[in-house]
Amino acid sequence: MRDSPSRLTTSQNYSTMPEMSDDRPGVQETPPVAAFFDLDKTVIAKSSVLAFSRQFFTEGLLDTRTLLRSAVTQLSFARSAADADHVERLRRHITTMCQGWDVSEVNRIVAETLDDVVRPLVYSGAVDLIDAHRQKGHAVALVSASGQEMVEPIGVMLGVDHVRASRMHITDGHYTGDLDFYCYGEQKAAAILQIAQEHGYDLDLCYAYSDSVTDLPMLEVVGRPTVVNPDKHLRRHAEDNGWPILDFDREPDPSFATAPALAAAVALGIGAAVGCGVGIRLTRPRRTATASVGLHL
Repeated sequence: MRDSPSRLTTSQNYSTMPEMSDDRPGVQETPPVAAFFDLDKTVIAKSSVLAFSRQFFTEGLLDTRTLLRSAVTQLSFARSAADADHVERLRRHITTMCQGWDVSEVNRIVAETLDDVVRPLVYSGAVDLIDAHRQKGHAVALVSASGQEMVEPIGVMLGVDHVRASRMHITDGHYTGDLDFYCYGEQKAAAILQIAQEHGYDLDLCYAYSDSVTDLPMLEVVGRPTVVNPDKHLRRHAEDNGWPILDFDREPDPSFATAPALAAAVALGIGAAVGCGVGIRLTRPRRTATASVGLHL
């Protein structure tokens, strides 16, 4: 029996962090504030499921042909701006690929390997930023197009308060290839609005972080957007609008061997039901963050 997921911690000296508003009880009377984070390429260095390609192939969920097709799809996606057409092609590829997968088998694979595949991917700069928000009494949320069953344990690891993610339809314990909810684009903004309504967050005072221009609805629904590792279109939009820009170091950490860029980008609905009982003890990779525009948190 594994321990419950342990949170990532940071040794960042916050005397060097940007000035932050303080929302802790008793410090000042303000509406509650939340920080909303995209996951892939914002908090972690790649697709949250990309590193599982080897495991899914080894366990027979992916055959060689599908693996190679997935590699081409993901590499094309990774090297291009994540516009709506690219994302839609990736979505169709993923849902088709996952159709018929046994959910319990995916659960087992992800539960057994989550620690090893996630630990090297987490940006320490993102951990520092999440901890900075938490220290100031802000709630933290992950809002991701990846599957909720994978995003939720990562959320536990990061110590976040809320998770919203995509959900694939399941019948008789198998993925049907259909989506119950696709947490992408305008739906991400809708998910943030729902969280804010449920918990009384003032969105004008809230923060959002993402890397992709497809997340403009998410960024624009809050009063304090920041772009992280932005694609060229989002970077241009941020520069035009005076938004803060964070660039986390993308060099691979030398302390681990990265999985090949095989790209079974199965971020929708897989890694299902990895919740309680999955032990996660993570040491953060040495990734740093630099801001080209000052943040005021």
